[in-house]
Amino acid sequence: MKARSIRSYGLWIVVSLLLSAAPAAALLQKGQPAPPINVTTISGQPVTLANYKGHVLVLDFFATWCSPCREAIPHLLSLNRKYGKQGLQILGMSVDDGSDRVVKSFIAERKISYPVTMVDEDLQVNYGLRSVPTIFVISKKGIVAERFQGYSDEVGRALENAVKRLLAE
Repeated sequence: MKARSIRSYGLWIVVSLLLSAAPAAALLQKGQPAPPINVTTISGQPVTLANYKGHVLVLDFFATWCSPCREAIPHLLSLNRKYGKQGLQILGMSVDDGSDRVVKSFIAERKISYPVTMVDEDLQVNYGLRSVPTIFVISKKGIVAERFQGYSDEVGRALENAVKRLLAE
């Protein structure tokens, strides 16, 4: 290799290393205030985080094509039936791209009774979303109490325990 090629190659390696070291979106942690939400549900209702002050809020970031997301929905519907009158609120947060037609059909097929919204990339970044499903449990005071990535029976039990604990506070 010529000296010039070696320098160019070395410069390329340094630039690549610097770019790969750039900080990614911060992962939202338990104990932090929930980032603001300003969205509109599929049915046209405006929603902000302030709408849920004094309630325990479960945010379910999902996609219609995601199998674990589909598995979580019956459990979320059950939680909504069991604890809705005690102060639990659930908000579905679809990360699907494109038209909301697919999401509307998904809601109807699964008989989802809680509000669902389409979320933009900025909100996904604010919540440090890395995969779906990701479920956040927000306390009555707007603090992130739990974060679950993926879904299993174990996650479902932990989610319900967190909801019961927060409703009792």
